[in-house]
Order: sequence, then C-alpha cells, then structure tokens
Amino acid sequence: MRLLIIEDDLALQQNLKNALESVGYSVDLASDGEEGLFQATEYDYDVAMIDVGLPKLDGISLIKKIRAQGIKYPVLILTARDHWQHKVEGLDAGADDYLTKPFESGELVARLNALIRRSAGQASPEISNGVLTINTASLSVKVNDKAVNLSSSEYRLLEYLMLNKGQVKSKSVLTEHIYDQDFDLDSNVIEVFIRRLRKKLDPDSQYNFIETHRGAGYLLRDLEC
Repeated sequence: MRLLIIEDDLALQQNLKNALESVGYSVDLASDGEEGLFQATEYDYDVAMIDVGLPKLDGISLIKKIRAQGIKYPVLILTARDHWQHKVEGLDAGADDYLTKPFESGELVARLNALIRRSAGQASPEISNGVLTINTASLSVKVNDKAVNLSSSEYRLLEYLMLNKGQVKSKSVLTEHIYDQDFDLDSNVIEVFIRRLRKKLDPDSQYNFIETHRGAGYLLRDLEC
C-alpha cells in the first residue's frame, strides 16, 4: 500500500517511515503543507497521514484543499494531546480518523489498515475471495485454509489486488501502489511477481486467480460473483 506522510518533525517523519516500511508500506514524505499538497494531488495514494501543525499551509486547510479537488483516499490526522479542537476541525474538513501524539506504532498500523479496508468496503482484517483469504493484520495468506508463504513484496501486490478485485490494474498503477517514487516504473518486476503469485497460490492452475489483460494489466477475479 502506498502512503503519504506530511509531517514537519523530521525525526518523527523518518521514524514513521522506517516503522511503516517494516510492515510493508511504500512511503512518500513531505515536510510542509505546500509540498504535501503537491504530493497529495499529484500521486494516487492508498492513505495519507497529515500533521495539523504544518508550516506554509496548515493541515486543516490542506485537507480541505485535497477534498475540494475530489480526492477520496483516506486521511489520518495527527494532533497534539491538548488540541482536541483540531480533531473536530480535521474530521469536519474531511479527515477519516485521528491519532493523538505520542502514539504507539502498533496502533498507527492498525488504524491505517482499518482505513484502507473500509475505503475498499471491507470491515474485517480477514478478506476472502472464494478459496483465497488474506489477513491484513497478520499479513497471512491461505488457499483452501492452507497457509501460503509469500515474500513481503508478493504479499503487498496480492493485498492490493484483493482490495481491488474485479478491476484491471496496469503495471504502472501496481508499481506506484507498491513502491515509492524512486522506483523504476518501467521495470518488469510486476510481471515477475505475478508469475510467482500464480505459482504459489495456484500451482495447478485450478482457480485462475489472476487474469492477464494484454495491453491493460492484471485482474484478480472476483470468485464470489
């Protein structure tokens, strides 16, 4: 999942990046409101974290500008403990949830995962598609109730496809949601990971989970239709 962090505390920013990358997020950073607005409107994210007290453009105004442009991905605001009014203002501006500083990384990850699930219409961390099941909390995968071992990159790709099942996603879109801005978007890494996923999830080609749409991209079949 691709995440944008807009935070002017550089030490906290880097700590957040390290913690979230360790659990599979692809993280982009911005250090002030103006840079954050450019990032937030230029790229397609799965979720954004926005600090309220940003220089150049405050977080509340930033959220309002993002929503005014029709951007719908979830936003989590970060507030100081004694600034309760910022929580209300942020939610009224279009944020989906808030987290009060200081916070534990485990709570942050749980809230981000929940926001992404809800934006895809999923309430539970366990998401099923026929015989295929993933758990966004434990990062585990099962086929017919049997565990399947995936690398972190393979899991990120599968999770994104599961949250967008039935939709064709191009290689560039898949790459943008799995890797950060500096990754080579012309790489054939997505093709490699798709082949690995097919081999691990469906070695006998029994279910044909992932379809190739030539010239368009890949689709995870909705097996529950």
